Amino acid sequence: MDFILANWLLILVALVSGAMLFVPALSGQPGAATVTPAEAVHLMNREKAAVIDVSEAAEFATGHIANARHVPLAELAEKLPATVKNKTLPLVLCCASGRRSAAAVAVAKKLGHEKAVSLAGGLKAWREAGLPVEKS
Repeated sequence: MDFILANWLLILVALVSGAMLFVPALSGQPGAATVTPAEAVHLMNREKAAVIDVSEAAEFATGHIANARHVPLAELAEKLPATVKNKTLPLVLCCASGRRSAAAVAVAKKLGHEKAVSLAGGLKAWREAGLPVEKS
């Protein structure tokens, strides 16, 4: 009991920091559902995942994953239902760095795409893995 009284501040900090580690997992924040480039290739080849690039038009033109469909993040809520009609298929969302695609996962899940994931590291990680990129 003396230890707890003497170190109450240290114990409080440990409890608060531990709780902060679980908040993103419990709240379902975007970014929780990510895949590596290798996992994305697996989804594309084995499960026929659709690839949606949420980059801006200029970024998409400089390079994108082969057969990726371009739907900018700002237009995702309106255009995704017409772009990918089968909500049971996995959906791999990507952008240049992975930040916008992490936000796009939340939009896709709200639209009923429960298997939506973000490409961790974005197109940068895709290129670093030595995977092919095509230009428009």
